[in-house]
Amino acid sequence: MERRKALGLFAATAASFAALPSLGAVTGLAEDAPGQGKGDYTFALDKNVKRTSVRFKNRYGIQVAGDLYVPKNARGTLPALVVSGPFGAVKEQSSGLYANEFARRGYVALAFDPSFTGESGGSVRDVASPDVYTEDYSAAVDFLGLQKIIDRERIGAMAVCGLSGMALTAAAADSRIKAVATTSMYDMSRSMSCGHQDYYTREQRQKVVDHLSRQRWIDAENGAYARLSHEVPFDANGNVAPTNRVLPKTLPPDADPITRIFFDYYRTERGFHARSINSTTAWTATTPMSFFAFSLMTNIDMLAPRKALLVAGADAHSRYYSEDVQAIAPGTVDLVIVPGADHVDLYDRKDFIPFDTLDEFFTTNLA
Repeated sequence: MERRKALGLFAATAASFAALPSLGAVTGLAEDAPGQGKGDYTFALDKNVKRTSVRFKNRYGIQVAGDLYVPKNARGTLPALVVSGPFGAVKEQSSGLYANEFARRGYVALAFDPSFTGESGGSVRDVASPDVYTEDYSAAVDFLGLQKIIDRERIGAMAVCGLSGMALTAAAADSRIKAVATTSMYDMSRSMSCGHQDYYTREQRQKVVDHLSRQRWIDAENGAYARLSHEVPFDANGNVAPTNRVLPKTLPPDADPITRIFFDYYRTERGFHARSINSTTAWTATTPMSFFAFSLMTNIDMLAPRKALLVAGADAHSRYYSEDVQAIAPGTVDLVIVPGADHVDLYDRKDFIPFDTLDEFFTTNLA
């Protein structure tokens, strides 16, 4: 079997159908923490930026937790950016780093935890919804537009990895988002329903659906939500083989390159956070069901005449997502390929992240 057939967003390393945390359980294991970096954050706050913890509700009544980054020398009304991602990360990781950098450059930036994750509300913990996550972006725009320091006609969205598809979808449906940029973009609906590089056959897709359907019976009978792979791999015998963690506690010597790059971020002091699903646990096992049912970016044509900028690493396993979106909307979506960069390099490597290019894009399109 080709190596890619064993891969989802993260490569699977073992099969397990064990039911782990129960309904409402809090993610993160203190004894599992190799380090927290800069206090509770994985990056240092710029000396010229003020960070404030904020809360706001989306239209489903879920309280969303965010950090608002504001330039200390702010004068008048400023442009603003809603920032989130990657999928399974928290605002103290990559999205906060981006928000901090944009605030340093003169924007007000709001990094938030999607519903059901991190410090955000939602009684079932660590369940993902493409619909609700898309709504969270619009709810963040609601919040920003009520702040006197912000020009509500100059609000954009910046997304990293798996929250990028939701940002593009939100922008297509919400014209208050005047421009959107992504780095290391992932279409999570396509990824979960079709597999990495669309390798699932029709038979395999049916096996995944059957697996998720059976899991609902198990959860209902147990009164608890199992945690298993949100992207379901197959073993050598063609059977579904989900794991009970996104990433292993320790890196196996024979780990594939994709597992290695994610491990190097989420499971080391570089990017570990106790509230991050990717650092400590797994999503609820039936999370993929809504992604089978909800196709992201169906209405990407509605983004025009507004613009999007997609940034991908030249060596990223996810590069094809950005290329495919750009191909279907070439007049609306621009594509930047970063030489020598892999998928995870664009999470926190400032020597790879083209902040000058992103700044220029937002300056032009939030004018």
